[in-house]
Amino acid sequence: MDARELLRRYLEQRRDLGERELVLDSMSVEEALALLGARGDAAPPAEPSRGAVREQRPSAPSGRDREIGSDWRAALRDAGAEPEPERSPSAKAPRDAVARSGPPRADAAPAADAVHVPTTQPAETTDAELAGFPMGLVVGGASRALFGDPAAKLDTLDEIARAVAECRRCPLYATAKNPVPGVGNPDADFMCVGEAPGANEDEQGKPFVGQAGQLLTKILAAIDLERDDVFIANVLKHRPPGNRNPMPDEVTACSPYLVRQIELVRPKVILALGTFASQTLLETKLTIGKLRGQVHRYYGVPLIVTYHPAALLRNPSWKRPTWEDVQLARRVLDRARPAGA
Repeated sequence: MDARELLRRYLEQRRDLGERELVLDSMSVEEALALLGARGDAAPPAEPSRGAVREQRPSAPSGRDREIGSDWRAALRDAGAEPEPERSPSAKAPRDAVARSGPPRADAAPAADAVHVPTTQPAETTDAELAGFPMGLVVGGASRALFGDPAAKLDTLDEIARAVAECRRCPLYATAKNPVPGVGNPDADFMCVGEAPGANEDEQGKPFVGQAGQLLTKILAAIDLERDDVFIANVLKHRPPGNRNPMPDEVTACSPYLVRQIELVRPKVILALGTFASQTLLETKLTIGKLRGQVHRYYGVPLIVTYHPAALLRNPSWKRPTWEDVQLARRVLDRARPAGA
C-alpha cells in the first residue's frame, strides 16, 4: 500500500470522527480528499449557466484550486502541510510511511523550504510486529505550532525539565508549587502518560506519587515492569488549581514538551492513562470505552489506552478491563523487543 493510499485512509478516518478541519493542512478534510482523488460528501462544482461560455481556459493550478490530477505533494505543501521528501527509486518506502510521518531522521536530507522539525523520532514498530493485534487510530503528526516550537530544540530530558521549571507559557506556574516534568528511565521501552499533577505531585515535583501513583506501581509490577524501568509524564507539567480539568490553552502550551519527551525517550509502547491523556494524544473525542482494546499509533509508536489509576480507586469495577489493557500493552512490548532483550 503506497503513501498516497495511507494518507487517503487517514483523512477519511478523521472525517468519520466528525472532524471538518485539520490544523496541519489548513484546509477541510473534504478538500484534502479531493486533492487525492477520493470520493467525499463535498458539494460538486457548480454547473455553468446556459448563457455562460463553456470554453475552459487553462490556468496555473495552485493551492486549493489545484486540479485533482496534479501533484498531490505540491498541493498539500501549498496548503501548509509538509509531505515526506521524494525518495530515490532504489530506496524502498515503508508500507506505513504516512502512519510514521513524524520528524525525519537525522541523516535525511532536509527540503530547502522545510520548516524546522526535531532530528530524532520515536522508535518505529513495523506492521509485521503488530500483526494480529486489533488496530485503532493513527496519529502521524502534531499541530503546526509544534514544528517551530523552541521545545523541539531541547536535546535532553534534563533540558526539558529546566525549560518546564522556567516556563511562563500559561498561568499555571503562578499557582503551582513545583513543576512536574516527568521521571524515569531516559531510554525506557515503556512510557506512561497521564493527565496533570495532583496535590502530592505538586508537593514533590514528581508524577504519580500519591495513592494513584502507588496503584500504578502495582499495575506495572503485575506485567513485570519496575517503575524505574519506565518513563512517566503528564500532558500538563504544572498542577491546575483544585485539580480542575486542563484548559485548551494550557494543553497547547504544554504539548510541545510532551512531544519532545516522547521523541527523546523513543519508547516502544505508550500507555495513555485516562480520558484526557488518551484524547489529547490521539486527537479525538472518542471515549475510553471506544478507544481501549486496540493498538493505536502515535508517530509510529504503538499506543494503548486504559483507565487512570485514580479512576480505579473510585470505581473498582474498572480494574478488570484495565488488567486486560496492560496485558495487551505487555504483549505489544514483547513483540516489539528483539529476542533476548
